[in-house]
Amino acid sequence: MSQLKCPIAKRIKDARLEAGLSQKELGIKAGIDQFSASPRMNQYETGKHTPDFGTVKKIAKVLKIPTAYFYAEEDKLAELIKNS
Repeated sequence: MSQLKCPIAKRIKDARLEAGLSQKELGIKAGIDQFSASPRMNQYETGKHTPDFGTVKKIAKVLKIPTAYFYAEEDKLAELIKNS
């Protein structure tokens, strides 16, 4: 039985790269302490840890993307949400 993979990690990384931000820059802009911003964003992007909803909302605001984008399972749906 395969385990369902959370789409948040992939979506954060894809959106961050598209915005041209480093993990540290995104973390700091989202309100994470500058000394832990890069490691925390790395953990979110690798799926080691999943950010809580409040953190996802902050990341979405920085990246100017609807919060729902990060939770969309299908890539096509995520793109529709992002571009709406």
